[in-house]
Amino acid sequence: MQRRHFIVAGLAFCLVPAYAQGMVVPKPGPKDLCPVCGMIVSKYPNWIAVVVWKDGHAHFFDGAKDMFKFLFDLSKYAPGHRRENIVGIYVTDFYNLERIDARGAWFVTGSDVLGPMGHEFVPLGTREDADDFLKDHKGKRLLKFDQITPDLPDALDAGRFK
Repeated sequence: MQRRHFIVAGLAFCLVPAYAQGMVVPKPGPKDLCPVCGMIVSKYPNWIAVVVWKDGHAHFFDGAKDMFKFLFDLSKYAPGHRRENIVGIYVTDFYNLERIDARGAWFVTGSDVLGPMGHEFVPLGTREDADDFLKDHKGKRLLKFDQITPDLPDALDAGRFK
């Protein structure tokens, strides 16, 4: 378990310079596919997540769940890419539909709101919004970025909300 937290902490550490520079978050094109599930990302604008690399290219996802799967298994989904080359990670806030820094977001699991791929980590920008969403949508758990471990995306897929 400590190794998983070390990976997330290391990932978060290498992102600090990019956020300090005020990066513009890229938008997916009409043909951009999620590298995890293969879905066309632009069809689900309310759920888009983005990983941006030092060289300027980006990977887009149809939800935070697939983004986390990607981050936890780069060798499978992005061979040749390295964590230290990530300069930004973004998710779409459920309420205002704006891209927010995933490292500062709150994620609700087990709610009655489903994403494009079923049960999802629902991203929210503030603790107050997350608490309201949790209550209003029968959420099971509230997590920060660094609390999401490699087993949780698969648990969501299986309908298990730890």
